[in-house]
Amino acid sequence: MSFRWNFGAAPERAASRVEPVSKRFSDQLIAVLPRLRRFAAGLTRSASEADDLVQAACERALAREHQFQEGTRFDSWMFRIVQTIWIDQLRARDIRKEDGDVAEERLGSDEPVRRVEARLALSEVRRAVTRLPPDQRLTLMLVTVEGLSYKQAAEITGVPVGTIMSRLARARIALQQLLETGAVERRSARDAEA
Repeated sequence: MSFRWNFGAAPERAASRVEPVSKRFSDQLIAVLPRLRRFAAGLTRSASEADDLVQAACERALAREHQFQEGTRFDSWMFRIVQTIWIDQLRARDIRKEDGDVAEERLGSDEPVRRVEARLALSEVRRAVTRLPPDQRLTLMLVTVEGLSYKQAAEITGVPVGTIMSRLARARIALQQLLETGAVERRSARDAEA
């Protein structure tokens, strides 16, 4: 019994099973990563969960590269993938009755006062954004943080442009009310301490 290896046939079979990611696709994916991370952080309210969400979205995009249609917006396609995974995670969390952890930033004591105040204000805005309903939060992130047009946001979320406009208006009003309520509560607490 003799075994002979046909060196010419093996690499061809291996190459036919694994198709490499195109250079253009990988370049587009790398270019959109910072925006995806910002978007995911706004949705999840946690840096670590945002990183996990972006990683899952990249894995899905790489596995489904063949589904991307050339000539369409790559960033919109990726935002839609992030949104879909996030919604799936929310649904799974609701089913399991789990709450996500909210990461709290620590402030350094040696920073100038204006930077501390800016961070506190940003933290307050982040907390207020987390209290918005998910559809309003998603719309706010797409339009105000990512700078997408109403039409682009509508394409990503799969709703009419009018719905995007309505959700954004409601989100802005609710956010303003939440921030004003927080300011009144802080003043009342300071007055009570004095």
